[in-house]
Amino acid sequence: MAFTGVSEKKIVFRNGDLIKYNLQPSQFLSGFMMELLERDDSAQSVVYTFPHLTIQEFVAALAQFLTPDPGDIRKLLSEAHSKEDGRFEIFLRFVVGLSSSQSARPLVEFLGPFLHQTICGVIDWVKEKVEGEIGNIESETGKRNLLNTFHYLFESQNKILVRVTVGSVDILKFGHLDSRRALRLTPIDCAVLSHVIGLCDTIKHLDLENCYIQCEGLQRLGPVLHKCQVLRLERNKLGDSGVKLLSAALRNPDCKIEKLELWDNDLTASCTEDLSSALSTNRSLTVLVLGGNKLGDSGVKLLSAALRNPDCKIQELHLNDVGLTDSCTDDLSSALSTNRSLTDLSLGSNSFTDRSVPALRSLILTCRSLERTWLWGNQFSLNGKRHLVSLRESRPGLSVGV
Repeated sequence: MAFTGVSEKKIVFRNGDLIKYNLQPSQFLSGFMMELLERDDSAQSVVYTFPHLTIQEFVAALAQFLTPDPGDIRKLLSEAHSKEDGRFEIFLRFVVGLSSSQSARPLVEFLGPFLHQTICGVIDWVKEKVEGEIGNIESETGKRNLLNTFHYLFESQNKILVRVTVGSVDILKFGHLDSRRALRLTPIDCAVLSHVIGLCDTIKHLDLENCYIQCEGLQRLGPVLHKCQVLRLERNKLGDSGVKLLSAALRNPDCKIEKLELWDNDLTASCTEDLSSALSTNRSLTVLVLGGNKLGDSGVKLLSAALRNPDCKIQELHLNDVGLTDSCTDDLSSALSTNRSLTDLSLGSNSFTDRSVPALRSLILTCRSLERTWLWGNQFSLNGKRHLVSLRESRPGLSVGV
C-alpha cells in the first residue's frame, strides 16, 4: 500500500485501500499511520495517512525485502529510476540502504531475515546503474543521474561495490563554464561525493566549476581533495576560509594536486598567507589560477614569498584581474629573479601603467625559465607596450602579449 501510494503520489488512504491489502484499522496500524476525520457535505469518514512522506517511502522500501515473491526487483527499480519527476528518489535510496547488512541488522531482529534474492538484485542493479551513468556527464541530466547513483553507493555502505564501479574512474565532472549547465551541489551531495572519492584511486580530473559548493561544501570534500590531480573550483564562492581548507590539502604529504583553478571565488589578500605557506611545502602543484579575485598588491606580495622558495614547483601562475597596481611589480620581479620553474605568467586586466615597465622588463629577463607572459588589458601607453614587446629580441622564443 505504501509503495502504491509513492507510485501514484497518494498520501491519503481509505478503508477500501486497507481491505485491498488485507489490513485492519488495528492499534498496530494506527501506530504506523494517523487516523483523520474527513468531512464532506453529507457525512464524515475516517482516512489514514503516514505521519510523514519519508516514513511512507521507507515502509515502501522495506516491503521489497519482506515480500515472499518480489518478482523482478531490478525491473521494478529501473522503472522507478526512469521517472523524471523525482517521486521515487528517496524510495530508491532507502531500498539500496536496506541492502546493506549493517543497516538491515536492527530490523531483521524484529521482522525476520530479508530475502537474499532481493538483496542480490538490488546490488546488481546499483552496479549496473553506476557503470551506465559514469561516462554520461556532459548534460545536466547526466550529471544529476550520476550524482543520484553516488547517493545509492553512499547508502549501500558497500565499499567493495564502490571500488568495483568507480574505483578506477579518471574524470568526475559536475560543473560547467555555463552555470545553467552545472549542477548545484548541496553540502550533503558533497559529503556523498567525498565518500565515493575516498574509496577511489587517484582522480585525474574533478570539475566542480559553478557548482556553488561554498565553504560548507568544500569542508565536506576536504579530506579527499588531495587525491585529485586537476581540481576545478571556479565560481564557487569559497571565500578565504575555503582557501584555508585547500591549503591543508596542499600540505598533505600524499597530495597529488597538479592544477588548481580558483577563478572568481571571493578571495582577498587575507587568504594568501595560508596559500603561500602551503605552496612552500607542496611538491605537486604546477598550475595555479587565481584570477578574478581581489588579492591586491598585498596579497601578491605574500605569494611572492612562496615563489622565492627554490622548492616551489609552480610553472603556470594566473593573476588576471586581481587588483594589481604598479606598487607590486618590484616584489614580483625580486621573487622571480631566483625562480627556476615558472614558464607562464598571466597578469592581464590589472592596473599596471608605464611606471611598471622597467620592473616588468627586469622580471621577464631575469626569470630565465619564463617562456610566456600575458599583460593585455592593462594601462600601458603605446610606447610602454613597445618596450615590453621588444624583449622578444633579447629572448628568442619568448612570448609577450600586451
